Amino acid sequence: MARKTGSRRTAKRKKKNAGKWFICIFLELVIILTLVVVIGWDYGVEAWMQELNEPAVRELDISGINSPNAILIQARSGKVLGEINGEERIYPASLTKMMTAVVAIENLKDLETGITLNQEMFAGLYERDATQAGFQPGETVRAIDLLYGVMLPSGAECCIALAEYISGSEAAFVQLMNEKAKKLKMDQTHFCDSTGLHDPEHYSTVHDMAVLLKYCLKNETFREIIESSWHSTGVTNIHPDGITYYSTMFKNLSDSTVTEGKILGGKTGFTEDAGYCLASFARVGKREYILVTSGAPESPMHIQDAVMVYNRLGEALQRLKT
Repeated sequence: MARKTGSRRTAKRKKKNAGKWFICIFLELVIILTLVVVIGWDYGVEAWMQELNEPAVRELDISGINSPNAILIQARSGKVLGEINGEERIYPASLTKMMTAVVAIENLKDLETGITLNQEMFAGLYERDATQAGFQPGETVRAIDLLYGVMLPSGAECCIALAEYISGSEAAFVQLMNEKAKKLKMDQTHFCDSTGLHDPEHYSTVHDMAVLLKYCLKNETFREIIESSWHSTGVTNIHPDGITYYSTMFKNLSDSTVTEGKILGGKTGFTEDAGYCLASFARVGKREYILVTSGAPESPMHIQDAVMVYNRLGEALQRLKT
């Protein structure tokens, strides 16, 4: 009887250990699948695996540029590699339109929807010398063309048309923008309009703008738009041949290649109070990086700053490889 009892106990232990082993394997699979889904959804599993096989630049000196405010982060992790007055309050100017675009994309049911611009949407834009994409009062434009108009030529009329269509008024849409900023923990940011035209209470930091661009790049539509150097709209009732407009960054960037990589896209901004600003992103090596600068005194110094920093990043990566 003792032998039989011992055998039963051994069998029970084996069964119990097998159960523990199964649970451990199951939990490991859940963790791996979760990582694949989360990381894969944001950046692609293949890109993530490539990053793991390349040395990473942990810190970079970004001093010596023209812009008094700047921050460089790794796009996937958000790790700050270098900054100059990153938490100092700035006026974001047309960098604001990144938030306008992503909030509009997230609230539009159909990007092919036609939106008609009315005369009131243009009120004050000419007087304040706001940049426009070229649409006219009474023109009906596809939502997707307005989004390209927001991001590439920085069209203020496109911002207001989308804002009023989605929320009924620009003020109500700006409330959505501020709610999104709060969700993203952009704690030093407050928007007063959808265009970035100067207002003392319309402010941010280069850190917050980097957080915003990091979030925006997860959206496929936003990413496709910001990576475009030009866009031709569809036919409208006023422009039978459509309108072709160009990225304010790419038209001032003769060569997008940098050491070990390429500048993939960006959004410029300018007002007298803000100076020249740029939120850009680049692939250097096998990773993507985001650089936001503000306050450059002249154009195209903000774009030159980006080229300089990304080249410096590529050179640092080369040193790590040797």
